[in-house]
Amino acid sequence: MKLAVFTSTYPARVATFFERDMRGLIAAGVSLDIFAVAPLDAQRWQYSLGILGEDVLPRRQVHHLGFGTSVLQLRPWPLERAAAFGREVRAITASAARFGLVPLLKTAYVVPKAWSWARDHAEGYDQVLAYWGNYAGTCAYLYHRLSGRSVPFSIWLHAGTDLYRTQVFLREKLLYADSILTCCAFNRTFLTEHYPDIAPALSAKTAVCYHGLDLAEFPYRAEGRPLATVLAVGALGRGKGFPYLLHAAKELARRGIAITVQFAGDGEERGLLERLARELGIADRVRFLGWLKFPDVRKAMSEATMLVHPSDGLGDGLPNVLREAMALGTPVVASDVAGIPEALDHGRCGVLVPPKDVGALADAIELLLQDPNRQRELAERGRRHTELKFDLWKNGAWLAQHLGALRRRGPDPKAALTPTAARC
Repeated sequence: MKLAVFTSTYPARVATFFERDMRGLIAAGVSLDIFAVAPLDAQRWQYSLGILGEDVLPRRQVHHLGFGTSVLQLRPWPLERAAAFGREVRAITASAARFGLVPLLKTAYVVPKAWSWARDHAEGYDQVLAYWGNYAGTCAYLYHRLSGRSVPFSIWLHAGTDLYRTQVFLREKLLYADSILTCCAFNRTFLTEHYPDIAPALSAKTAVCYHGLDLAEFPYRAEGRPLATVLAVGALGRGKGFPYLLHAAKELARRGIAITVQFAGDGEERGLLERLARELGIADRVRFLGWLKFPDVRKAMSEATMLVHPSDGLGDGLPNVLREAMALGTPVVASDVAGIPEALDHGRCGVLVPPKDVGALADAIELLLQDPNRQRELAERGRRHTELKFDLWKNGAWLAQHLGALRRRGPDPKAALTPTAARC
């Protein structure tokens, strides 16, 4: 089986779970090409996990196309096909316009890329996989329509980026898909609640596939950790809830418990967090490590007392840092939202706290700091849960089998997808 996989940005600073999923498929015997809609930033190859190489995934199988080049490469197709494409684009851009200028521009950005890639790479694929539901999903959808080949079309949904907000043309893409994949059971419920009139149709073709880890690269270590080093990992932006962690650190200091907080990551809210640490009088106990290559992130996790992920609402689906920390034997404290309870086995291998509750977060950190036995218990349970649910090779084999069993049952790519059909 050979897949055409459409993703957003690759290489990227945050693409570890994408690379692992692709590696799992390749190990299961799947051949694939990657079509990345964002421009190539060659400097970001340094953040790759190293799945590239002539014996795994040669770079010639990772396709990039600049917007200007894609526009210049627009060549006329038969009038009937061009007219049908125009109708699709009008429907998609009308959907995007309802969400504002930026979604409209991002949608327009992928249109000529879909056209060019369908002209130059239409043949040779047994299936199309849209790895994200948003703009990469739109590009994959248009590519599939333009290619005119009745091969299966699948779409993978993750989190706030492509599911919880800005659902550009998502309803139509979901109906068009032969399989809907998602990274946690919470998302499956989210879909049926937000599209109740088509819930039975969506449920019948939605499957949960957890992102996996190569557990051999995550040595378990429960002992020898510092006494009070709290690590947070992720982009320093909205939705992560990192200000609540700083307020919790201040509350712990008021109680006479001094912790060191480390942030591995960077982003638009770094300045805000630095100012907040100074205002709270804990700046000397807060370290900003910046963007790190994954081996350095893994090292920071293995040397922390615990990992805290204080999401303040629907943003992440099932954060990858949680399973990475659990695999290493790092106890986890995290918000009880979205797919996080699934990652922590509903509190059996990690501590769940209400989002935006500084007192509860401080209490959880304090109790865990004061109970080494509880730390070891959570570490052991976390590793077992990770081995059971988040093994890259098992999950990759399951995904390859699932995709290989699909047959095209959605609308004929050559047929018009009328507004009536899209609502059925």
